[in-house]
Amino acid sequence: MPAIDVAGEFETIERLLRPLAHPDYARGLTDDVAVLPSRPGHDLVLTQDAIVEGVHFLADDPLEAVAQKLLRVNLSDLAAKGAEPFGYLLTCAWSPRCGWPERMAFCDGLRADQKTFGVALMGGDTVSTPGPLSFSATLLGWTPKGRAVGRAGARPGDLLFVTGTIGDGRLGLLAAQDRLPLEVERVAALADRYRRPTPRLEFVDAIRAHATASVDVSDGLIADVGRVAAASGLAVELDLEPLPLSAAADAWFQGRVDPEGALVDLATGGDDYEIAFAAPPSAETALRREAERLHLRLTKLGRFTPGRGVTARWGGRPVGISKPGFTHG
Repeated sequence: MPAIDVAGEFETIERLLRPLAHPDYARGLTDDVAVLPSRPGHDLVLTQDAIVEGVHFLADDPLEAVAQKLLRVNLSDLAAKGAEPFGYLLTCAWSPRCGWPERMAFCDGLRADQKTFGVALMGGDTVSTPGPLSFSATLLGWTPKGRAVGRAGARPGDLLFVTGTIGDGRLGLLAAQDRLPLEVERVAALADRYRRPTPRLEFVDAIRAHATASVDVSDGLIADVGRVAAASGLAVELDLEPLPLSAAADAWFQGRVDPEGALVDLATGGDDYEIAFAAPPSAETALRREAERLHLRLTKLGRFTPGRGVTARWGGRPVGISKPGFTHG
């Protein structure tokens, strides 16, 4: 295990990370591995995302929130696959600014979300870096055997749905940077949405039961829906007019002189961590009933058709999209 300052590394593991470890399978973080038993009748689903200071979070973001964002962006991937979360592996690359109080704050965020989402630490690594500060998590989850929902299963005629609201991640970054001219309460709500997205784990059963293909909205709705269409060998038609907006995002939208461009901006901004998915028209009633039971907003935005690519429409006409979403260089 690569070492930082020896006392710092092992004290961090002993005092901060070991209390977060799974009581049965993590071996008290005293070994180089975790050992998981098989779960009869289930598939193990794994996903990994990293977050880097200055790219995925701001240098002055509270480290409790950074830890929670790390877990939640990964949990969102599991939710889109219809998987029940189980545990995670963690890598911390601490920069020089991370002394004991900062490490405590980060682990406090992990502890809170472990309780919220029912996951536990399985192992990982801690290293030092001259910067930027970065973290990586590998999340593990279970689905009934053969029931994980991929990107490639959409069929011609399937409808496109999205949970929750779109655009809060994009606006939340501006809010966190004090670049959003809205009321204080709305700015705070959007900034918190950027820092602490909500993985839609409550909708896992519905995704597994009805979705033919699914993705979480991390890089932008249009980009991520386009990936589902490409993996499925189809085209997708997306209507921007019913794009679901939060009250704060709607307040921002009402002040735009170019509503079409504003909707494109929100639909390509990313960091929403909602679930976009394909489902047959016959499933719409059941999906809406389940969303209503959960008090979760569910919006129909279009359909999948034979062909290739994404066509976005506003006011019944195609909209030009120069960049469908965020991409790393």
